[in-house]
Amino acid sequence: MLALPRSVLLALWLQEIGSGSTPVQRAVAAVQGDDEPHTVQVGEGTDLGAAATLPDLVAAWAAGPRAAAAALPVPGDPGGAPAAVAGPAVLAGECVLVHGLHGTFAAVPRVEAFGSAYEPGHLVTWEVARVPDWRPALVGQVGTLAEAERDLRTALIQATEALASLDVARWRPDAAEAIAALRSDVDPGWGLPPTLEGRRVRVLASAARLRAIVRLATADDGGAVNLWQADQRSTALREVDRAARRAMSSATHVPDAF
Repeated sequence: MLALPRSVLLALWLQEIGSGSTPVQRAVAAVQGDDEPHTVQVGEGTDLGAAATLPDLVAAWAAGPRAAAAALPVPGDPGGAPAAVAGPAVLAGECVLVHGLHGTFAAVPRVEAFGSAYEPGHLVTWEVARVPDWRPALVGQVGTLAEAERDLRTALIQATEALASLDVARWRPDAAEAIAALRSDVDPGWGLPPTLEGRRVRVLASAARLRAIVRLATADDGGAVNLWQADQRSTALREVDRAARRAMSSATHVPDAF
């Protein structure tokens, strides 16, 4: 199943919504999905008052002009995550960045899974910290939307070659159906803002599919003949994932929004 990081959804909705309870509730419902209601922990000096739930936080950030984006860091690649939250953000694989009337912030979702494989559940707490202005450096970290589209085309070729060399469907019969689903144009049901530009939606969809392919292809080394071959494939797939993460982050960022 294709999934978008919670930080991506939150960044997109923060850009689109106005103030008021109805827009806030729509945004919160899209971000929370099937999770339990999200909670919030604000650090010292954030000036966000008693924001204890996600609706509180979204309402505070939606009160006035704002810029928002998502960063998707991994070990060795901060992906635009500010240094002050880099550790938790790398562990989470994501964070949302916000600049508005109250200042500049990063929020990292701490996710705790519970339940079973048949009835999974998630408890999510957004840990909010004040950070230096992230806007000047972000484009340099993740690139523009046009660059993202170009890099995704290259990454798709790399991913296709990696899948062909791994012959995933042969050594993992269950993977054939999953690969076919990833190539499908069926709406993944992400609950994106209805006014989101189609170009950004296409970049998000392509990036999400590539990241899913990488997860599938790196489940094990498949048909690798030796360690060198496995390492070469891993390197190629890491580059694919990097391009997909950068593209996804770029699709959440509107330069000069505020």
